[in-house]
Amino acid sequence: MEGIFWLAVILIMSVIEIITLGLTTIWFAGGALAAFLAYLLGAGVAVQAVLFAAVSVALLVVTRPLAVRFFNQDREKTNAESLIGKTAVVLERIDNLMGEGKVCVEGQEWTARAVDGIAIPQDARVEIMDISGVKLLVKGQGAEIRKSEAETGSREQK
Repeated sequence: MEGIFWLAVILIMSVIEIITLGLTTIWFAGGALAAFLAYLLGAGVAVQAVLFAAVSVALLVVTRPLAVRFFNQDREKTNAESLIGKTAVVLERIDNLMGEGKVCVEGQEWTARAVDGIAIPQDARVEIMDISGVKLLVKGQGAEIRKSEAETGSREQK
């Protein structure tokens, strides 16, 4: 009876994988196959269950990241994803506390916030680190930002 159960699990998990293509249930089909082989060798139900769980988790943890990387290698980035790592120009001073900031990248204006919370002056160059909703999360680039901080600090002291 256990043999039929494991064959049914293999079949059900395989069908679900074919329908969803999520690379999740196929690993449980592999675990069920290991349990079915244990059944054929005369192992008890407890051994079959432990083998099913162990092989399923091992396959999921070890091979899924490799399979996902392999299957997604030709995936095109969306327009927004392709902006990460590019340089933008600050159109409006970026100040997280005031909720202000706009940048221009590839001719498009985006709302922007600084990832490190440091205000970034207008006309500075920034690197796009991530995207959160419709906002670019940016990081200032080098000397322009330090110079601006020094000027702002000296203005505030006067």
